[in-house]
Amino acid sequence: MNATNHYDAIVIGAGPAGLTAGIYLSRAKLRTLIVNEGTVGGQMVLTHEIANYPGVESISGYQLANMMKKQAKSFGCDIRSNVAISGLELAGETKGLTLSDGSIYTSDSVILATGGRSRTLGVPGEDTFKGRGISYCATCDGDFFTDKEIIVLGGGNSALEEAVSLTKYASKVHIVHQFDHFQAFEHAVEEARNNPKIDFTMESSITAFFGNDKLESVDIKNLRRGETSRFSIDGVFIFIGYIPNTEFLKGKVKLNQWGEIQVNPDMSTNIEGVYAAGDCIAKRFRQVATAVGDGTVAALSASAYLHNLKTKKQLIPA
Repeated sequence: MNATNHYDAIVIGAGPAGLTAGIYLSRAKLRTLIVNEGTVGGQMVLTHEIANYPGVESISGYQLANMMKKQAKSFGCDIRSNVAISGLELAGETKGLTLSDGSIYTSDSVILATGGRSRTLGVPGEDTFKGRGISYCATCDGDFFTDKEIIVLGGGNSALEEAVSLTKYASKVHIVHQFDHFQAFEHAVEEARNNPKIDFTMESSITAFFGNDKLESVDIKNLRRGETSRFSIDGVFIFIGYIPNTEFLKGKVKLNQWGEIQVNPDMSTNIEGVYAAGDCIAKRFRQVATAVGDGTVAALSASAYLHNLKTKKQLIPA
């Protein structure tokens, strides 16, 4: 193995958790590599506006991601993005990572910050009209629906916050939610309720999508009464949560029944030298600020582990 391909720590994932870990590790003079299968920033870059990040009044997710990336690189962190991971070995003192282009990297520790992806409804017509009226990203597709009537499906913070942001484009936004109450923070609920362009259809869900070249209508079922009605609509934005990007970690690290990585308070996993942070771990709240906190704890824990590992090696007679 080429010594230049060996790192103190490899961080898998470049969302807020992974970038934060990279900042802390590289600033501590630890040789650090961040590997990311997509665009740097993770789900954060899909957020139109972040207004609750401490010290920042308002910033787009894309801008914040670029600032974090620049900061990590300024401390010497190497970043490889838009690559595919073909192999991963976490057991043993030396960890190994193989990319689809044949590149092999090793490290003494790993931080898993693989994030998640948008959950889909899984109903008829959804696959057909993805990108043709159905979207999972307000930032990416909002302006395509200028002066159009749209539905936002979901009842959490993302759904309500993105519904408000979409009123900058759409003529009308209908929020459809399966329960009679929201799971979002109260300020997000109030902001949505106070917006004259937004109305609410509660205890309901979309059961099918219809159209020709593009989405034209949906079936909405009232879950309490069992009645289904068809509505003409120009677009639907789906915000019903995320699925952790951990399928490739099955059998390599301990996951719970939802595929989330189980961690201890110091973000350590069941594998020595392996830590996890961000939306891929088992936890209740998923915000940029909580991901940053996870990444900080994981990096500090990994730093302590690496220090102890180095000390132990120095004590072993040659």
